[in-house]
Amino acid sequence: MAPPGRGDRHRKHVTGGEALVSEPVDTLEGWYVLHDFRRLNWPAWQGLGSEARATAEAAWRQWWQQEGPQRSAEAGSSAAFAIVGHKADVMFLHFRRRLDDLYEVEHGLDRVGRQLWEQVWSYLSVVELSGYLARGGADHPEVQRRLFPAMPHHRYVCFYPMNKRRQGNDNWYRLSREERAQLMRGHGEVGRRYAGQVLQIITGSQGLDDWEWGVTLFADDPLVFKKLVYEMRFDETSARYADFGPFWVGMRLDDEWWQPWSLR
Repeated sequence: MAPPGRGDRHRKHVTGGEALVSEPVDTLEGWYVLHDFRRLNWPAWQGLGSEARATAEAAWRQWWQQEGPQRSAEAGSSAAFAIVGHKADVMFLHFRRRLDDLYEVEHGLDRVGRQLWEQVWSYLSVVELSGYLARGGADHPEVQRRLFPAMPHHRYVCFYPMNKRRQGNDNWYRLSREERAQLMRGHGEVGRRYAGQVLQIITGSQGLDDWEWGVTLFADDPLVFKKLVYEMRFDETSARYADFGPFWVGMRLDDEWWQPWSLR
């Protein structure tokens, strides 16, 4: 049997005796994104002599000069954040045009890291703009800006993955497109109340990682993360149809991101 085409995407189902139409929404994609969480192998680092540590730091500096914030905006960019808590020491956030480029930057650190920066978790996704939100077409300058955003310069970051729920009557994927669009509009109204305080980048990961979306928030006041997420929990889209993964919060590091862990 041939795979369904775009004209076959409407699917009818019956809920409570009423036929509804459930239909996917077209999406536009931009940067490939990697959230790369690392922890310093502290015993191994302490065991190095001063000369070996200097050699390692020089290698990290060279890698970051090639891949870090000064990288061409058209090719992508990277940032480093110190993670608060036990989950990791550093989160590297990479935006790239191609999946192959993410592979190279990820394993570039492995090559120069002397097995000192152990990867404790990672998340692969792609910047996504759904048909609910895209206005003006893929070539519209505002759409391109949202698909290929510059790396934000805010001091604090908050990242978490999430799914849309598929349980009994709380099944997002059994709602009609119109119902989903209406819920998303209400959801967006909550976020717009925080305009100017927080910048949000949504990335899609269906078929790429274990969750369906990643949400990365940037702000200059970390309390904004708490207030925004808490308020959104009362929105029906989140309260009824969303499941959340772990939260990671951190502070931006400068170009010599390894300095907080240096023994010098």
